[in-house]
Amino acid sequence: MKIFLLGISLFLSFHINAQKNETIKWINENSIKIEDANPNTNLSIFNDNIPKKFENAKIFGFGEATHHGKEFFDIKAKFFKYLVETQNIKVFIIEDSYPSEAGINEWISGGKGNVETIANNFGIVPWYCKEIVNLLEWMRSYNLNKTKDEQIQFYGMDIQNVKGINQEIRDLVKNYNIPISEELLLVTDMCVNKKVEYGKSNDWANIQTPKLNEIENILVDFQKGVKNEANIKFNTAIRALNYLKKYTYYVQNYYSQDRDLKMFENIKWITENKSKNGKAFIWAHNEHINNKGFANYSNRNINNLGWHLKEFYKDDYYSVGFDFGKGTLGGYIFKKNKPATWKTYQINEPFPDTYAETLNEVKEDIFFIDISNASNNDTTNFFKRKNKQLLLGASGYNPKQNNLFTKKISEMYDGLIFIKNITVPNYKLSEK
Repeated sequence: MKIFLLGISLFLSFHINAQKNETIKWINENSIKIEDANPNTNLSIFNDNIPKKFENAKIFGFGEATHHGKEFFDIKAKFFKYLVETQNIKVFIIEDSYPSEAGINEWISGGKGNVETIANNFGIVPWYCKEIVNLLEWMRSYNLNKTKDEQIQFYGMDIQNVKGINQEIRDLVKNYNIPISEELLLVTDMCVNKKVEYGKSNDWANIQTPKLNEIENILVDFQKGVKNEANIKFNTAIRALNYLKKYTYYVQNYYSQDRDLKMFENIKWITENKSKNGKAFIWAHNEHINNKGFANYSNRNINNLGWHLKEFYKDDYYSVGFDFGKGTLGGYIFKKNKPATWKTYQINEPFPDTYAETLNEVKEDIFFIDISNASNNDTTNFFKRKNKQLLLGASGYNPKQNNLFTKKISEMYDGLIFIKNITVPNYKLSEK
């Protein structure tokens, strides 16, 4: 009996290894090499082997396995530049909020400032790094001597930060003598300053949203009598007010899918109203851009941003996920009654039972896989089989937490970029 079981074990081991080798062979022959992670070099090999679905898409969602990965940022910047130059994409949308837009758009259009003051516009801490500021500097150089219609524009899709929107509404009311009472304006102040109290139920949106709607109705009615530049200011303020309404709803319904639903609504509005060709580039986490949903919320039926985008735009939306093998991971450590501390960890090999464990054995250091091609032609069905992927959010890596989630990559992404080794971004903005 023992000999029989040993034989079965050896057979299974041989079969698994043979299947793994076949998968690696297929990827070696069919993946698209990315020459390097330098954001300023060309995607020459990719340009000669563009997947048809990628070439035909209009809206591109580029993810990241962690918000603290230099190579993720640099390769996304490389692809954004490529799409600007080859597909005339001029709308850049990031996982940040409305208040980040004005200062950054002014600067990339030639306004005053420096890298540190521009980065201060971000409401998301991980974006405060050299890699992303370098991309903004490239946008600024690209926009030089171009008309407004030809320039790249920066937009935030998130609803978690609404700082300053109340003052924007107040300034408009004051400048145009709009008949909105102080009582209603105080509502905007309260909504901006209201914090999300996780774990506590409330009826905040039920109370405040009708008042915000009243403000919007007054603005829309008053706008009928204004012209030209004033009309633009009204449109901007009304859009800001709608972000505030979405945040107000989120305060009451934070445990639902509505953050990603509202991000989808914002992207839809931006592409319909600000993109001349209906094209856009989206920069966010893997969990937001993927086609399927949140891996860690699979039992709660929460639809993510990418699910909404794929449902609405179909093949016009192309999602690109990221994975990696090893490298340096950063993360915040939280201890009771103490400030969060930043720490880095060295991961020397891929975690076991993950997609990365196999992908790390592919010959190229960085490569792109068109998942539809893989799903249809890889006889081992590697991407159709459930496996684990490491996914880290804004707080980064913590070895005491389990951040491995089971999924099917064939359901999650249209394309996958794998990087064998990652490092943390450069947070010293003044460095050359």
